Amino acid sequence: MDGRDNILMTIADLSVRVAFRFMAALPASVSSGAGVTLGRIGAVLPIPRLRVALDNIKAVYGKELSPSGMKTLYRQIFVHFGRMVFEIPKIFRLRAGNLEQYAEIDGLEGLEDVLSRRKGCFFLTAHFGNWELLNAVVSLSLGGRVAIVARPLDFPPLERIFSSLRGRFGTEIIPKRRAMRRILRCIKSGVPVGILLDQNVDWYEGVFVSFMGRVACANKALAILALKTGAPVVPAFTVRLPDGRYKVIIERELDIIRTADETRDVEENTRLFSDTIERYVRAYPDHWFWFHRRWKTRPYCALIEK
Repeated sequence: MDGRDNILMTIADLSVRVAFRFMAALPASVSSGAGVTLGRIGAVLPIPRLRVALDNIKAVYGKELSPSGMKTLYRQIFVHFGRMVFEIPKIFRLRAGNLEQYAEIDGLEGLEDVLSRRKGCFFLTAHFGNWELLNAVVSLSLGGRVAIVARPLDFPPLERIFSSLRGRFGTEIIPKRRAMRRILRCIKSGVPVGILLDQNVDWYEGVFVSFMGRVACANKALAILALKTGAPVVPAFTVRLPDGRYKVIIERELDIIRTADETRDVEENTRLFSDTIERYVRAYPDHWFWFHRRWKTRPYCALIEK
């Protein structure tokens, strides 16, 4: 970058840090109200990328909800993520002494039992609830003995602030590209690794499964890793409570399918993981990131008519 670009990037970095500090300092009631307002505004903006969410809702719930019901869900999704925008910066204020102000944890003892076997584990989660808070709470509770796989953000100032936020309690951040070696090293060391498994992948990276009643290509990497390492797979999600806090739910480890047919095992376990995510999306549809083109990869090539 030349001198001008460096100055602009410095200004952008400063602006992002100031914005995060400002939002972190807001009282909870003000943050919640601002988030609701932001969500309501977002729901009426004529931005094509945002309309992906409504298209996805119609494709999934077209036979279950009325048009007004689908639009209501659409607005609820925006409100949830509008509130989340103001919640994420508050992670910088999170500490052991005030954890209960942000979240309560269900299943921590079971997780500690899993980790006592010294095989590590994989956290199965998704872009659901407040996944950034999930990482912070689990990392804080385990003393930083956590790693997560994440794709770097496209805007460098945001990437730097999120790297600082995600690593606040010692979490190791593993870039998504060429992550295999570092993931295996963490598991070998007994460190749990969080993987978000709800996004579309190309056909050669995934397995076709039924997700929310539609055919989707689900990433098979976690199934391969779980079978290769023998590490348990533990679902972990966050659900918003009526008082605005979150409940961090750490489930019992999943029963991984292991037979003599490796290909089938990868397929069946990938379906198991996808079904687990779907269970939460069905229960709390406004918590899921509907803005992603989840069903983009198809199990066939469409004919092009001229």
